[in-house]
Amino acid sequence: MRILTSLLLALSLGFAGCSKSSDSAGAKTPAKTKLSFITNVSADFWVYAEAGARAAEREFDDIEVIFRSGDGTTTKQKQIVDDLLAAGVKGIAISPTSATNQIRMINDWATDAHVICVDSDSPESNRITYLGTDNIAAGRQLGELAKEALPNGGKVMVFVGIKDQQNAIERFQGFKEATAGSGIEVIDLRTDGADAAKARANAEDTLTAHPDIAALVGLWSYNAPACLEAVKAAGLIGKVKILSFDEAPKTLEAIDAGEIYGTIVQDPYTFGYDSMALLRDLAVEGKSPSEAGVPASKIIYVPTKVLRQGEGLAYKEQCDAWKASISN
Repeated sequence: MRILTSLLLALSLGFAGCSKSSDSAGAKTPAKTKLSFITNVSADFWVYAEAGARAAEREFDDIEVIFRSGDGTTTKQKQIVDDLLAAGVKGIAISPTSATNQIRMINDWATDAHVICVDSDSPESNRITYLGTDNIAAGRQLGELAKEALPNGGKVMVFVGIKDQQNAIERFQGFKEATAGSGIEVIDLRTDGADAAKARANAEDTLTAHPDIAALVGLWSYNAPACLEAVKAAGLIGKVKILSFDEAPKTLEAIDAGEIYGTIVQDPYTFGYDSMALLRDLAVEGKSPSEAGVPASKIIYVPTKVLRQGEGLAYKEQCDAWKASISN
């Protein structure tokens, strides 16, 4: 009986040992929660946002950031997001190309993942919050810069990629508000569908059709470089002012060269970092929006600033460092 008891004990310990070893050998690293960032178009601006998103990914080792670029259409963004949701993404930060036409899309996505709008908003949708620039206020900043560049007023043409994108609507509104009654005449808002070649063609057409034009104003990052190419080709540097949004490398170089008067810079790095940190709070930590810092207004503004001659290249160094950090 004693021998049988010993044998059973040995067998029991052996099985327990095997089970423990198997559990240890089979242990897996917990899967990271997938979060995504979807842009409206491809631009250097979004490279800096990706740098911020990657910084968050490195800091929080329990998330995987999937960064995707749109082509300026709602169709492309829908395809991207649908594919990401099928792959198990739990959080989405998106710059919607249309505030109104994507309401239903965003509402559908919000049933399967945490969705926030970044850079451009869809305020009537079920997005959790908007994180980005106060675009009306930034448009006013650009209008004040135009009044500084054109103290005697003059005709200006405004350019943007997609005029019904919310940030375009609000920037143009703010610009017109700031320049009202100043002697600055806004001829029109020209669109290019986020096509840089079309943006240059629009600027060239403007210079030809309006030989008395005083300034070309770009609301998206690639607009000013496209305008600069047109103004240079026409030999009008110094005669036609160029004003801009964002921190395209050519814009920053041209500001210090005296070829572009100034630009309103946002903070795309913070857009990227803060959006991923917020989505992590929601998807990983299980926090409610208010616990994660979303205010009752469901709007989180990130400050902008104005760059003039002498400030462009220093800011470009910061942008270059952000870009380099992606591969580090």
